[in-house]
Amino acid sequence: MTIAPGKLSDPVVSALVSAVNAHDKEAFLKLLTADATMSDDGSDRDLQEWIDKEIFDSGGHMDVQSESDGGHRLVANFRNDTWGEMRTAWKFTIAPGGGRISRFETGQA
Repeated sequence: MTIAPGKLSDPVVSALVSAVNAHDKEAFLKLLTADATMSDDGSDRDLQEWIDKEIFDSGGHMDVQSESDGGHRLVANFRNDTWGEMRTAWKFTIAPGGGRISRFETGQA
């Protein structure tokens, strides 16, 4: 069963998933802190390069299957034109004040 982005518990994470699925890079970037970081399969990556390659230049899309930790952890079927579809885990760290994501970690689930 897929969880619609608007039904996710954390509004910032919900907006980020919506931005990914709408291919709206500007909206995505507005949800991150200026110094946001990320990792993929346990290795820190250049955030801008990674989101271009894995999401916005390759038609990335998330179908969320489950959430936990108040909506800060997701399991999603993620697909893009480069890798096809894979089951992925996502963990989001919300910056103090709650309005933006300071870090996200993803990898195969």
